[in-house]
Amino acid sequence: MPATAALSPTAGSANATVALRLAEAFARHGVTLTFGQSLPSAFHLAAPHAGIEQKVYRQENAGGTMADGYARISHKVGVVTAQNGPAATLLVPPLAEALKVSVPIVALVQEVTRDAMDRNAFQDLDHIRLFEPVAKWVRRIERADRLEDYVDMAFTAAASGRPGPAVLLVPADLLTEAAPPPSPRRASLGTYPLDRAAADPRAVEAAAGLLAGARHPLVVAGGGVHLSDAAAELAALQQDAHLPVATTVMGKGAVDETHPLSLGIVGYFMGRGSRTRALRPMVDRADVILLVGSRTNQNGTDSWKLFPKGARFIHLDADPMEVGRNYEALRLVGDAKLTLAALHAALRRQDLAARESARPALEREIAAGVADWRRTVAGVCGRDGGPVRPERVMAELDRRLRPDDIAVADASYSSIWIANYLTARRAGQRFLTPRGLAGLGWGLPLAIGAQVAAPDSRVVCLVGDGGFGHSWAELETLRRLRAPVTLIVLNNGILGYQKHAEDVKFGDHTIAVDFAEVDHAAIARACGVRGVRVERGEAVGAALDAAFASGEPGLIEVITDPEASPPITFYGGHVPEPF
Repeated sequence: MPATAALSPTAGSANATVALRLAEAFARHGVTLTFGQSLPSAFHLAAPHAGIEQKVYRQENAGGTMADGYARISHKVGVVTAQNGPAATLLVPPLAEALKVSVPIVALVQEVTRDAMDRNAFQDLDHIRLFEPVAKWVRRIERADRLEDYVDMAFTAAASGRPGPAVLLVPADLLTEAAPPPSPRRASLGTYPLDRAAADPRAVEAAAGLLAGARHPLVVAGGGVHLSDAAAELAALQQDAHLPVATTVMGKGAVDETHPLSLGIVGYFMGRGSRTRALRPMVDRADVILLVGSRTNQNGTDSWKLFPKGARFIHLDADPMEVGRNYEALRLVGDAKLTLAALHAALRRQDLAARESARPALEREIAAGVADWRRTVAGVCGRDGGPVRPERVMAELDRRLRPDDIAVADASYSSIWIANYLTARRAGQRFLTPRGLAGLGWGLPLAIGAQVAAPDSRVVCLVGDGGFGHSWAELETLRRLRAPVTLIVLNNGILGYQKHAEDVKFGDHTIAVDFAEVDHAAIARACGVRGVRVERGEAVGAALDAAFASGEPGLIEVITDPEASPPITFYGGHVPEPF
């Protein structure tokens, strides 16, 4: 019998297997594609009969990151598959990132056959203990008649409350068993937030009173605004309650940065050359701070030194354990979209005369601060010649960035360049950065996942040469999927963040931070992807125009200044400044 004969497309067929029922259960939750390699083969052979397409990645640690990027943009639970053993272990890093930044993923992991478990079978491993630290929920399906129960629990765990990864383990022999009868279930649980609940109305009214009565209120929006799709509600609050809004890196795009009450990003990079450096006094004098969807993590708070000690905090988050974790706060536990709408309504019932009268001065202060930043960086953003300054690359890209474009960055300096030098031109614009664990090499697979989720959108990805070395293999994926991502590689020949930070901290650096010369554009061409090398600042704009006009995947390698560093606060006075 041919290998596919047992995987009948007819659900009621006597030849239907558990693998087919599993695919049907995933399809019921809205899954139309999975990121996976060969295994579990039985599942991937059955999945097309349930209308599920397979997006094949190359490196075993890249699939989880692609599912992450897909989930962030699609607002659907991302699905990644892997085999037991080494492939499963390489799912740990992307799932850890997803757990930290609250991205819903279901990982389907094949295990050895049940009769071989705990017998030193090839690539057998205790996957439950492996995944428990990096997932909200981990279970093994051991009986076909429980399949629907566990699939529903996996999607519920991933998409409900604070979203995150769930891991579903399935023994290889179970997948080829005869299928149970088709399920009568109709529930679809594959989008997020799965359940929305507003915060306690009494707490909302109290928060409205605090904000209306504050002398210097400030809103700080985190990534939870995007997770909840709450940008419109935040924009209404900002406009109608006359509230200045800053964001974290994960929250970038939560508000329109061209709005007169938008500061930009606050956190650990507010040194000279930062958009918000001149606006630091607005943070320093804040007396009531509304945190929305923020983990109040180290980077977002500049090691918890950012906010004034005497400020009152209001903390809105879906996870009750995050509310008040680092700053005692008035608790608003609930969905950001619903709770911001309720807070907006409550504020409209307050006397907002003081807020309205303070608005013109706030707008002037913000405009002056942004203008000061633009004057500071004008020279470096327009600098010709080479090696190219990253600020020049960002300025050329920002001039071409449209409100619906998706900008993706790798970890390290790439995330900071994008956060500081690209402008969110509408509330809800997406800027994807790996800010949970900030692993190098995640930029390109994150961008591929985003492009798969939004095939008609323009996706631009910024990576450093150090990070890109972790994910070269996915250039072949880019070509095979015909994903028209424009990849910009800033090649300075070093691990910039590591080298500069070591020099600041220790007055010296390790030998691990310097690389031999690599021609990344040639690597792209060898993979069948358009690759060009740019060595002068005045050539960057034309290279971007050509890449965007092609409508195809492309790589632009820019030879950049190894002395260039973004405005990280603790670098102040310790690294060369180009201004």
